[in-house]
Amino acid sequence: MLRLQNLSYTQPDKDILFSNISLSVSPNEKIALIGNNGAGKSTLLKIISGSLLPSTGLVSTASQPYYIPQIFGQYNHLSLAEALRIDKKLNALEEILGGNVSEANCTILQDDWTIEERCAEALRNWQLEGLNLSRKMGSLSGGQKTKVFLAGICLHQPELVLLDEPSNHLDAEGRKILYEFIQNSTQTFIIASHDRRLLNFLDTVCELTNKGIKIYGGNYDFYAEQKNTEANALSRDIQSKVKDLKKARVKEREIKERQQKSDSRGKGKQERSGVARIMMNTLRNSAENSTAKLKNVHAGKIGNIREELQGLRAAIPATDQMVFGFDHALLHTGKVLFAAERINFAYDNGQYLWQQPLSFEIRSGERIAIKGANGSGKTTLIKIILGARAPQTGSASVAENKAVYIDQDCSMIDNNLSVNEQAQSFNTAGLTPPDINIRLHRFLFTKEDWHKPCSVLSGGERMRLMLCCLSISNKAPDIIILDEPTNNLDIRNIDILAHVLRNYEGTLLVITHDETFLEQVNISRSIQL
Repeated sequence: MLRLQNLSYTQPDKDILFSNISLSVSPNEKIALIGNNGAGKSTLLKIISGSLLPSTGLVSTASQPYYIPQIFGQYNHLSLAEALRIDKKLNALEEILGGNVSEANCTILQDDWTIEERCAEALRNWQLEGLNLSRKMGSLSGGQKTKVFLAGICLHQPELVLLDEPSNHLDAEGRKILYEFIQNSTQTFIIASHDRRLLNFLDTVCELTNKGIKIYGGNYDFYAEQKNTEANALSRDIQSKVKDLKKARVKEREIKERQQKSDSRGKGKQERSGVARIMMNTLRNSAENSTAKLKNVHAGKIGNIREELQGLRAAIPATDQMVFGFDHALLHTGKVLFAAERINFAYDNGQYLWQQPLSFEIRSGERIAIKGANGSGKTTLIKIILGARAPQTGSASVAENKAVYIDQDCSMIDNNLSVNEQAQSFNTAGLTPPDINIRLHRFLFTKEDWHKPCSVLSGGERMRLMLCCLSISNKAPDIIILDEPTNNLDIRNIDILAHVLRNYEGTLLVITHDETFLEQVNISRSIQL
């Protein structure tokens, strides 16, 4: 079905993204492609699809893959029919039905007389019933664009399907349809995703790193167990190396002390026996050379152990490397922070967002998910909770509190500042510059990162910097609100975010379709829109 042989890709700036990638995919196999942001997952999918050439290596496929990218902006000027590559067939069918039964039209149509019905059925299967094929892609939401291309799988029936973060823009119902489709399909899939529920429906996990690709023969849960086993083995190796280093240092000290005593005794004996001065100098130089050799041997041994230890520690997962301490939120548990009594909201069209008015309370210390389909008004409700927007019916009361709103782009990060300047802007506790640098290092920002402009940071880096800024502030927020926080994050950074939020004792409100993340941060109840 698919064979990759010694693939490598060098970026325009001459940095090697990955090298020596070899992989064989059998018919009907369902492959999960995972890796940190920047590892090259999207690039590898583009190479397999044929839209990008590798720097070296070969790609062999039995047929042309069907590729759905992560970003759709390049299709905004096209109609749905053009984006799905069925516009010529539809035009040929219309021409033939209008009487123009030319050889060219018949060749284009290829006897596909049911193309219109099949297209309508495919769109209906993905909740896009009635969508006009002449409509421009740019007028659709992110979720609708994803569904259009997913409908194309049913139209074209490819043998090999490549999906890049297919669930990113889908709501809960859209994800459910995707999961069922993947489970029931007999096609071959390679799917790059951080959606762990989706990854558990796949047969094999392939982890892409700068060292190559490593294959785990099972779904994501199996992969996670294997990684946990590897982490435990790594921990044991580190402990063993620490012991070896201590023993080597003790041995070095003992040999040095023994040699010093031996040299001292030898010198005294030589002086008492009347050895000539020139001979004494020769013997002393010989002893010093012997001591130096021993010292170099043990210094080399200690250096090797230290280097091995550093290598092992560098492989520690980021969540274990990070040190985070949220201050306690000052509001007592159970205090009513927000109360809504039959509220509703309407935009310019006069149509209310919610079929039934909403009545609920939010109390300090609660962990709540706000759920609903795309367009159900989740973000609008958040603005009402923050006091930034007033409901048009009913009443809402907001208690005084310190709230932090975190969207998927981490917009609270100022792109005009450097990493260090951004951290300093939150320094209300009067930390010294070295203390700020220590905090940055805790969040995996090395000295080389401190003067980097925030505008060039990846989604994961922006999130880590934002968390660092919150830790620098002298007071934890009373409420943290997250709006689709996992959309731009890889699994590693999702785990980092979840790790931090589990230790946060204030009030947490989360909008996300990622059920696994909700479980990770211990959500206790939900508001359904």
